[in-house]
Amino acid sequence: MSKGEHTRHRIIAQAAPLFNQRGYEGCSIQDIMAATGLEKGGIYRHFESKEELAAEAFDYAWTFSSSRRRQNLDEIPNHADRIKQHIANFVSRTGLPGGCPLLNTAVDSDNGNPVLRERVRKALRNWQTMLRNVLEEGVKAGTIRAGVDATATANRIIGSLEGAMLISRIERSDQALHQALKELDGFVESSLRTPAEKPRRKS
Repeated sequence: MSKGEHTRHRIIAQAAPLFNQRGYEGCSIQDIMAATGLEKGGIYRHFESKEELAAEAFDYAWTFSSSRRRQNLDEIPNHADRIKQHIANFVSRTGLPGGCPLLNTAVDSDNGNPVLRERVRKALRNWQTMLRNVLEEGVKAGTIRAGVDATATANRIIGSLEGAMLISRIERSDQALHQALKELDGFVESSLRTPAEKPRRKS
């Protein structure tokens, strides 16, 4: 990595939590200058606009949060347990300050930022695809019930978690997230897991 590439990466990494906490409009270039120790020209030497930096910061924040939520999944052979671990990771593994980048940026970009909105759509599609793949592989392996609608199930899981995250932020309490964990655990056991399978979760 060249010096310029290193500086660009550092700016993105330091800007990501600021955008995630304050939003696009609430995060000023002055805030980023203070966080990075760079002058305005030093930042815009690496980015054509604030919009470009915000989009790159979202990608960084989403990759960071998503990777934490996928930790240990590949080590779990049973697909129902893999889904449950992913849900537990969402609830228990804190990401960047400010909460879920997908939820934050979806709201933030709804007022007319097409670049950010497209990044959010891509992130959502990737999450949906990951869950669908686990479910479809599970059906083939016999650990997930045949006939499960993978697309609808993925959206139910995502909607439940993101909705609980929103409530938790408003109430400043993790109660809604833990309620969602309990409800989704029950859903996996009653509607997804092949009946003969026994539940397990990696500690």
